[in-house]
Amino acid sequence: MAGRALCNYQAIPPLSSFRSSSKIFPIHCLPFSFRRFSPSSSSAISYCSMSESSGSASVKAEPFVLTTPLYYVNAPPHMGSAYSTIAADAIARFQRLLGKKVIFITGTDEHGEKIATAAAAHGCSPKEHCDTISHAYQMLWKDLDISYDKFIRTSDPVHEEIVKEFYSKVFSKGDIYCADYEGLYCVNCEEYKDEKELLENNHCPMHLKPCLLRKENNYFFSLSKYQKQLEDILAAQSDFVQPPFRLNEVLGWVKNGLRDFSISRASVEWGIPVPNDNKQTIYVWFDALLGYVSALLKEGEEPTLQNALSSGWPVSLHLIGKDILRFHAVYWPAMLMSAGLDLPKMVFGHGFLTKDGMKMGKSLGNTLEPKDLLFEFGSDAVRYFFLREVEFGNDGDYSEERFINIVNAHLANTIGNLLNRTLGLLKKNCESTLGFDSASAAQEIPLKHNVKELVEKARIHYENLSISSACESVMEIGNAGNLYMDEHAPWSLFKQGGASAEAASKDLVIILETVRIIAIALSPITPTLSFRMYSQLGYSRAQFEAVTWDDTRWGGLKAGQVMAEPKPVFARIERKGEEKKDGGVPPKGVKERKRAPQPQRVAEAQP
Repeated sequence: MAGRALCNYQAIPPLSSFRSSSKIFPIHCLPFSFRRFSPSSSSAISYCSMSESSGSASVKAEPFVLTTPLYYVNAPPHMGSAYSTIAADAIARFQRLLGKKVIFITGTDEHGEKIATAAAAHGCSPKEHCDTISHAYQMLWKDLDISYDKFIRTSDPVHEEIVKEFYSKVFSKGDIYCADYEGLYCVNCEEYKDEKELLENNHCPMHLKPCLLRKENNYFFSLSKYQKQLEDILAAQSDFVQPPFRLNEVLGWVKNGLRDFSISRASVEWGIPVPNDNKQTIYVWFDALLGYVSALLKEGEEPTLQNALSSGWPVSLHLIGKDILRFHAVYWPAMLMSAGLDLPKMVFGHGFLTKDGMKMGKSLGNTLEPKDLLFEFGSDAVRYFFLREVEFGNDGDYSEERFINIVNAHLANTIGNLLNRTLGLLKKNCESTLGFDSASAAQEIPLKHNVKELVEKARIHYENLSISSACESVMEIGNAGNLYMDEHAPWSLFKQGGASAEAASKDLVIILETVRIIAIALSPITPTLSFRMYSQLGYSRAQFEAVTWDDTRWGGLKAGQVMAEPKPVFARIERKGEEKKDGGVPPKGVKERKRAPQPQRVAEAQP
């Protein structure tokens, strides 16, 4: 147990006072049921952006700020980290479609004992190791079409300045003290463990490795001091932790009693020095969590807390894996309250991925490498499968057979084939030119009303973070379009000529308008495929990038609009031994169906 002890340390000089507004203004609500939390202490500081005009103040539109975990660089990125980031990207793209200013933060956590050990094993310095792995993350995000706005590395000098200032504020509050501690330590978790939560022979339940008995003199954060405040927040704000069953986990941890935790390490050199004791470095989690703040700094800006916080704090959504929920939903809020800062609006803990129904690991030889999936199937297929097939928040399973079946049925057949055969008929019978506005062609047909309802369902699902359900709603639009095509059989009507041919021409416009709406509604999930669809409809890259969710309203296509030359937008994935049927170009990133060697490593839990 930790016990308070007398320590020889240098007192931290007072920091410059923060400028704060003399007026507090209400925060505009987001589509989610997010609320802004502030510490109950009367000394809390509230940061907001204001502009004065003619004696009145107005609040600027609050940005939508979301974060992935800052991924630990002890090893290259794996499918678990890719899944978190794909999901965050879909949310960010949807929010941009709504017209929000989005700040999408991702990055890498680069300090700690595991990093130094991994670097030594590869015969390089910790900084060289971090540079290599951080670059691998950035390259993978590029291949996955991740549209992040900020990439923070915790080894950046500006981040170190933010961490030191934050530490000093908490220290000045009296919430940091020095103590001796002896306990069982998991190197992989970088965390002391209670014996009651360990497996037989003191093995960590997460990494299945023995925890080591350690005794150190460290600095501790007074987490127990914030027990009541955390209980009150969790009771009053049921949407602070999502999904609801994750909230129940957090409530259980808090109600069992919060213990102060060590925020420094005497035995770890690769880290940020403790401001008042250069013989110790700041604990990796106390360091890494502040990356969400330091990432908000503008380039070239003085690295102060006030500058960072005024650029977008508090975060609208922390998106994390369930294995790091305790750090984000218990430790982090208490740290922020201690510093007098606003709490994030929501912490969402998603589940784990398995392969063929089994947990992935080196011993089973079944690790799932995102680079291999991208090489074989392309970014659209990878993004769509994991966002469509994994109910967001729950665990999800990958099997190659299921992957190919889903992607072929939905992207190649339901969407791709619908667009391709409609454009083929338009080229053959109408010289690829629309004869009617989509608004006048449809009028009061049931399909138009059905599409409107499904678009609204998709919007609600996106806003509620029900990403899989949003995919289902969009795919229902595709099914409705295919059904309309089969029922009206425009190829047959064209052969009849006269009024029938005119009706067929209208049918093609109606179907293509349906595809146009699908392209927009699915763009948060499959941005590259959506652009290919939009370009087939005769639009430019600039026009596609300018679309908003309002453009999902029926009536976008106009008479006289010329469509592009028909070609498959998504080629069917062929299994080994199958012949290629459509002759189309493979999806982005796909060269041939050749399985790359599987690197043998364990996917670690990531901060």
